[in-house]
Amino acid sequence: MNPTVLIGLDGATYSILDPLMKDGTMPFLKEFLDDGVRAELLSTANPLTPPAWISLMTGRTPGNHGVFDFIWAEERKTDHYFTLYNFRDIQCETIWSIVSRQNGKICSLNYPMMSPPPSVSGFIVPGLVSWKHLRLNVHPPELYPKLKELPGFNAKELAWDFEMEKKATKEVPHEEYENWIKFHICREKHWFEIMRYIMKNDPCHLTAILFDGVDKLLHIGWRFLYPDHFPENPSAWELKIRNLCLEYFRDLDGFIAEIAALAGKDARIFIASDHGFGPSWEVFRVNTWLHSKGYLTWKNTDHYREKDKKNAEKLVQSHFVLLDWDKTTAYARTTTSNGIYIRVDNGTNHSGIPPHEYESFRKHLIEELETVCDEATGERIIKKILTKEEAFPGVHNEQAPDLTLVMRDHSFISILNKTPVIYKRPNVEGTHYPEGVFMARGPGILKGATVPQLSIEDVAPTLLYSVGLDIPNNFDGQMPNTIFDSSYLANNPYRIGGPTIPVDSCQEQSNSDTMNAEEEEIIFDKLKALGYIE
Repeated sequence: MNPTVLIGLDGATYSILDPLMKDGTMPFLKEFLDDGVRAELLSTANPLTPPAWISLMTGRTPGNHGVFDFIWAEERKTDHYFTLYNFRDIQCETIWSIVSRQNGKICSLNYPMMSPPPSVSGFIVPGLVSWKHLRLNVHPPELYPKLKELPGFNAKELAWDFEMEKKATKEVPHEEYENWIKFHICREKHWFEIMRYIMKNDPCHLTAILFDGVDKLLHIGWRFLYPDHFPENPSAWELKIRNLCLEYFRDLDGFIAEIAALAGKDARIFIASDHGFGPSWEVFRVNTWLHSKGYLTWKNTDHYREKDKKNAEKLVQSHFVLLDWDKTTAYARTTTSNGIYIRVDNGTNHSGIPPHEYESFRKHLIEELETVCDEATGERIIKKILTKEEAFPGVHNEQAPDLTLVMRDHSFISILNKTPVIYKRPNVEGTHYPEGVFMARGPGILKGATVPQLSIEDVAPTLLYSVGLDIPNNFDGQMPNTIFDSSYLANNPYRIGGPTIPVDSCQEQSNSDTMNAEEEEIIFDKLKALGYIE
């Protein structure tokens, strides 16, 4: 098998990386692209971390791998049940399993939804896990004691420190920005040290790491990094924060350079992001709008106010746990899904619309959403409204939102019971955009080339081809001929093989425990801190 390395940069976008390469902040990345190939990488219909990275890891769309959000929810008679998606919710085989079962060895570091980890040949240290539970989710178990022996190893700095990450809210005080950025500078170094240790001591055929600090910095620091939004006459504080952001990217460039050196000249290096980033300036409070149109009814909250006066207002402004289900036909479930769910009478709770009215109801709802406009300009604020069939075709389509909203500034919706319906942000903030990055360098790859846009599902077949394995015939992604030299492809044609194996066969678990209630609560708090959950 051929050595192949994947470097994930969560949220990376050329609109930030290109200026950093041009001004000398990321010299190695510039050298990498001068000797390699680049393309835009189109994310999933809703460009969000879990569905997008899992599409990259499986070569399948969310409609086929079954993960649409951070959170899985089930509607019950009078309420909803929530839990976090984890590895067991991925409904198809990952590249880690595909390589492993064909006598290859893999290393997967900091990728989301990889806990509890599968029993593969190689190493998994998952992302989206609190430091208290990291040890139980490392595969194989004997790897964790070795990591603890690494100089300066600190699980609190490696995994998610939730007290620190609570600082990443839009109300974050100026004095906390510095600690936030320094924490992620330190955290990326810890992940790099693990990568370096494994590459030196037990090299794998497919080695992958995810640096997710890019996303974290751009959410709160977009205006410090994007040239058009940084003030012409910045304050001393603004200059200090920008310089810290540049320090992060300078260090990241160094990590990528050393990883490439460790991999050697015979290895292929691929760099990809789950989505891009861009500016956001407004918020659409969709449940407030649905209420105004008669689709959604809030519960009477008087008894909450009487029972707990101290926390009443916070509770009343909470999300759909306070919906009157008997009088609600459509609602938004989470901020991150950017989706609206239509309630259909399933014959048990006798609330929601009759099944035979679904198509006409949905059509009318779309028509009304198309009228939501900026009062000042008359411009529509919802750029596209996608049905579940359009956004998430596949065998697990029924779990997807009935409608997915693409806002004109790609912002996340709000699900809170607050006014006004359209809220103008006081400052421009960073948010997920669909156009991410793809870069590659190594034997057979074009040099200094820019190729047409790829889809995120195309990464998995590309990695398998690079390793030297057949591409499963049931992948949604395609092997992109455009990134390889034609003579190399002629001498090394890719092969289409049989389908991936059933999910029940490839998800044998290690001895780690399923995420417990305490850990789920911690993760929920983390997602709230980042603005992903209200």
